[in-house]
Amino acid sequence: MNLHIRCMVSDTAEYSAVAINQYGTTTSKAMVTVKRPAGGAGESCHLGLVPHLTEIHPSKLEVSLLDRFHVTFGVEGSSVSLVCTMVVVPDLPNVPPLAQWYRDDKLLKPGKLVEMSVSGGAARLTLPHAAKDDEGLYTLRIFTKDGTAEHSAYLFIEDAAPSVAGAPGAPMSVKAYDINMDYVLVAWKPPNTTNEAATSGYFVDRCEAGSDTWVQCNDSPVKVCKYPVHGLRVGHTYHFRVRAVNSAGISRPSRKSDKVTALDPAESERLQVIKLDGKPDIVIKDDDLEGYVTIPGEPTDVHASEIFKSYVVLSWKPPSPRGRAPLWYIIEKCLAGTGTWQRINAAVKLHSPRYAVFDLEDGKKYHFRVYSVNTYGFSEASAPTGPIQKVDEHGSERPAGVPSAPGQVVATRNTKSSVFVQWDPPKHPNNLMGYYIDGRAAGSKQWFPCNHKPFKHTRFVVHGLVPGETYVFRIQAVNVYGLSDESQESSPIAVEPALGGAVEYATPSAPFGITMLSCDGSSMTLAWKSPKHCGGSKVNAYYIDKRNADTLAWKEVNETSIKERIYTVEHLTEGTFYEFKIQAGNMAGVGVPSAPSTPLKCEAWTMAEPGPAYDLSFSEVRGNSLVFLWKAPVYSGASAVTGYFVDMAKKGSSEFVTLNAEATSHRYLHVKGLEEGESYVFKVRAVNAEGLGKASQVSEPVCAKALPGTKEIVCGVDEETGDIFLSLEACEICESSKFVWSKNYKAIGDCPRVSVTAKGRSSRLTFTNPDKDDLGRYSVVVTDTDGVSASHTVTEDALNSMLELSYAIRHPIVPLKHGLNYEILEKGHVRFWLQAVKLSSAVSYRFIVNDKEVTSGEGHKISHDVGTGIIQMTVDHFTKANEGTYTVQIHDGKAKNQSSLVLVGDVFKVALKEAEFQRKEHIRKQGPHFSEYLSFTVTEDCTVMLVCKVANVKKETTFHWFKDDEEIVPDAPPNVLSGSCALPIPLFSRKDHGIYKATLGDDRGKDTSLYDISGQVFEDIINALAQIAGASASELVLQCTPEGIRLQCYMTYYTEEMKTVWKHRDSKIASSEKMRIGGTAEMAWMQICDPTDKEKGHYTIEVSDGIKTHARTFDLSGQAYTDAYEEYLRLKAAAFAEKNRGRVVGGLPDVVTIMEHKSLSLTCTVFGEPTPEVTWFKNEQEVASNPHTKLTFEGGKFASLVITEVTPEDSGKYSINVRNKYGGEFVEITVSVYKHGEKIPEPKLGQPKAATPAVTPVPPKSPAPPPKTPTPTPSKSQTPAPSLKSPTPASTPASKSPTPTPKSPTPPRSVKSPTPPRFMKSPTPPRK
Repeated sequence: MNLHIRCMVSDTAEYSAVAINQYGTTTSKAMVTVKRPAGGAGESCHLGLVPHLTEIHPSKLEVSLLDRFHVTFGVEGSSVSLVCTMVVVPDLPNVPPLAQWYRDDKLLKPGKLVEMSVSGGAARLTLPHAAKDDEGLYTLRIFTKDGTAEHSAYLFIEDAAPSVAGAPGAPMSVKAYDINMDYVLVAWKPPNTTNEAATSGYFVDRCEAGSDTWVQCNDSPVKVCKYPVHGLRVGHTYHFRVRAVNSAGISRPSRKSDKVTALDPAESERLQVIKLDGKPDIVIKDDDLEGYVTIPGEPTDVHASEIFKSYVVLSWKPPSPRGRAPLWYIIEKCLAGTGTWQRINAAVKLHSPRYAVFDLEDGKKYHFRVYSVNTYGFSEASAPTGPIQKVDEHGSERPAGVPSAPGQVVATRNTKSSVFVQWDPPKHPNNLMGYYIDGRAAGSKQWFPCNHKPFKHTRFVVHGLVPGETYVFRIQAVNVYGLSDESQESSPIAVEPALGGAVEYATPSAPFGITMLSCDGSSMTLAWKSPKHCGGSKVNAYYIDKRNADTLAWKEVNETSIKERIYTVEHLTEGTFYEFKIQAGNMAGVGVPSAPSTPLKCEAWTMAEPGPAYDLSFSEVRGNSLVFLWKAPVYSGASAVTGYFVDMAKKGSSEFVTLNAEATSHRYLHVKGLEEGESYVFKVRAVNAEGLGKASQVSEPVCAKALPGTKEIVCGVDEETGDIFLSLEACEICESSKFVWSKNYKAIGDCPRVSVTAKGRSSRLTFTNPDKDDLGRYSVVVTDTDGVSASHTVTEDALNSMLELSYAIRHPIVPLKHGLNYEILEKGHVRFWLQAVKLSSAVSYRFIVNDKEVTSGEGHKISHDVGTGIIQMTVDHFTKANEGTYTVQIHDGKAKNQSSLVLVGDVFKVALKEAEFQRKEHIRKQGPHFSEYLSFTVTEDCTVMLVCKVANVKKETTFHWFKDDEEIVPDAPPNVLSGSCALPIPLFSRKDHGIYKATLGDDRGKDTSLYDISGQVFEDIINALAQIAGASASELVLQCTPEGIRLQCYMTYYTEEMKTVWKHRDSKIASSEKMRIGGTAEMAWMQICDPTDKEKGHYTIEVSDGIKTHARTFDLSGQAYTDAYEEYLRLKAAAFAEKNRGRVVGGLPDVVTIMEHKSLSLTCTVFGEPTPEVTWFKNEQEVASNPHTKLTFEGGKFASLVITEVTPEDSGKYSINVRNKYGGEFVEITVSVYKHGEKIPEPKLGQPKAATPAVTPVPPKSPAPPPKTPTPTPSKSQTPAPSLKSPTPASTPASKSPTPTPKSPTPPRSVKSPTPPRFMKSPTPPRK
């Protein structure tokens, strides 16, 4: 087997080849290292890169780190970047410095999860999909000419939002160990839990490499952070992940593990390599040295390699000899002391020398032994293990193996946003993984995690804290069993900077940006920028040194400290170039000096334009806006400064854009439209009457991003005093911080119009006597912070609203939720009430009606409820005398209020009418009455029920139904004692219109309920019927008749009042001679009379219930139409034949009894078109006309048989056969002749038998489709009972014949008339 690769450097790796057959597997590995050829230009050119221009090694470069990455916070799933800028000398684009990144002192390599780059003067590390596995201390190491330059900072990765509220965070650091052919041991680290429920277990999932399908490995959660996974396929590669479980739900999955391949680790150990100088190596397998072995030896060294509360992992050494046949193992267990062995893995073919045993009983000890098995048989059993128990001796008091709680926790100050925490390790570490640190604000009960990945040391710097806030901390130890108990809490500590070694600088860093603001020939005015690092305390002093640019010696300019960042250096020599350097000082001392300024020439400024503005600063930095401020130029030029222009550019760009089209007279500018997260630089130019002045220095870059926790100024009114105020709560603060308030960005200072107070992290500006002079933009800056600031504009409308609220607070009223109102109570009582927002127990009030106070007494009840704030008065008997105005006056402490209600005119009449109605209702309910008046319901079988409920009835109470004042007597008498009565109205239709009445009465009184079924009520009933009927509607059924083709829809009930629409090809069909629409109580139908090809297509019936439309369709086209049309023609012809066949219309008796010698005349009327032939029979023998028996047939209508003198021989069975080409009919007559004086014999009737029509010629088919396909005949369950077959002539209604057809006796002879061809059955579903 060969593998050919066109190698590149990136192909360097370890390669494996796995061979598998039915006898087993074998593996071979090789390490391939690909090197560049000498010069290295080949690959670069192949990749299209610029060839190296020099052979300078990266370590020969001079590298100085500039902006360094800080402590960074990220969230699972987000992208996080760490960037460090640098200056490289020489700066060669093709020779970047050699940079290495470390996490917790482990070298990182670029890949899908870690991206690295060094270009453009910056080293960047990006985590495109951050996970908690990525948390740790990151170190950048740059190799320089003098050695290395390094920088480190911590990266924190928080848990992403849980999939279920309260679910735990995701586990981390998932790795696979002990890899075998079908087994692997997966281990991970547990997540931290602060306020969530404790983690109760874990689910382990696996996924084959290249697939996105994850399979859960364990049915129930495993309680420790290890799990043995069985059932892997040899040679296959897998990833693993873990999910944590608690009482709230399941966490998000962890990051998947590195891929592992299921292989036999002992394969390489069974190979021996013999090296021969100059010749290929010889590889020999142990199998070759064993000879021919069939049954393998027994395993050895069986022992428990992992013992946990959930399971025990057994391990052993493979047998020797093992044979060449594929090998597997069988394990048996024995309860200690019993001697009974039981097989464990009967259903699992185990190939690896590892196995996890679950379901062992707690507190019991077991022995285990193992057999080797192949196709030839079993080995001897291995030596049994010693007693093995699931839970160790420390597991009785706490979860097995969990560390004890850490010791004393001590927190000390570090920086203004971090605290240094250290603790004592636990007394029982039990294979400690690390620690979780939790914190909480003093006074709060909510803990927050300080780290999200176990930290291995006993000291930790907690970052991201709120400056000035006080915190306490606790520690938990972590191992494979979970988290220990919490340690004791630390003492509370305020977050404030510490002086000395806890910060990077104890003294300030160097000032920078020295610039000249003015020069008169003997002095220079200088300004500079604050140090980037204050050293942990406020910078309170600056010291300036100067020197002649041609000399090396520096001289002090000021012996006493300078507080401001502007100073005029005097006693200079005109025309001389000077250099300056500046040092900053704080409580820790004087810091390092700045770099020397550029040489500045002492030459008097005489230009007419203004000099540069200075002291550029920023305030109120937000995601898309900021306020840019500056100070006026020291040198104003030939005339006063009239305004300023502000220019802005993105950091790193030299393309400045002027922000204001016209010069602003203010020394600030509100800049909007910034991109969040982008950095910008600014400069400002002053202008006077002479023109545009010199630009200021470019500002420091500012990032358009609000500080975490930033809050805005709140404008409000004090609820107690009514004072109007502006307030800010700072997101960070330190001991030396001050709140500086400004109006229109001019410091307010001591002003009688306002007063400023500060408490903790909040400051309030209160207006003394606010009016229009106080309108404007107010801002506040918190000093000694990272730019905490905010502003608020007080507008005239807002001020007026607050003045109104202030007046209301200072002149309080009792606030009302509801003003005075009334409601009618039972028995006709009237309640007058109002509700206050709040009442005290000392409240007093008065009810005044028509200017007279009303007190609680006869006819009036007055009360109040402090809890609900309700004050009420109830009038027992409300009459016309109560018309008027009602007022309530309330006094509650200093507050008071009143509310009035006018009840006069129509308003009073409505109230009086309602009160009288309620009185009558009360009286009505003293006797039998309707608790619910008449209404309707519709049952499932579409019976309309009029229902009502009755109350206060007794056995003697009578109940009657009426319609239009006529009493209805239902089949079942009403049972009033049941509490309800119902009147069924079956087959409801328009005939049931009317006014229905129910009466109820006994000796205590009578009550009546009326229900008018018309108008909307009738429509509602029809819609309710349509809802049930439409839902029960069958599919459309095709039925052929002699008149045409009929489509039928069976349903529970149908009436023509339902909103039913028939459609043909989506067009509504109107009933006509061509398209007849009708129905019965059980179906709706539509008949196509004399169909033609125009009637082909889709037919739909729609039954609407006012809300939903129920539709059924039928496709009358193609073969369906052809078959239906042929059946229609057949039935039409059969009906024509039935109509015109020969028949006896009337006149013949069934029995004739006659005395001999009398004359017998059998005469009848016949019909047929064409005229039928008439034949008479006696005793089934044809009768011919003779003198004794005379036969006549007159006018083709009247047939007679006359016997002049009858004799006994004339007795017998006579019959007449009337027939034409369409068919005929037999009629029988029994004739009995008796002699004179004899008893008249009893008549014996014959059996009439109607003849069937003759064969009717079928008309020619209409132009039709190809040969028809038989229509499928549905099963009985699908076919409705009525009209299974198409109508036959016998079932044709009598009205279709020209004359009625009475039943006539037929001769007994079994002569059958020809019948029409077999008709077609239409598929008809069963009626529901």
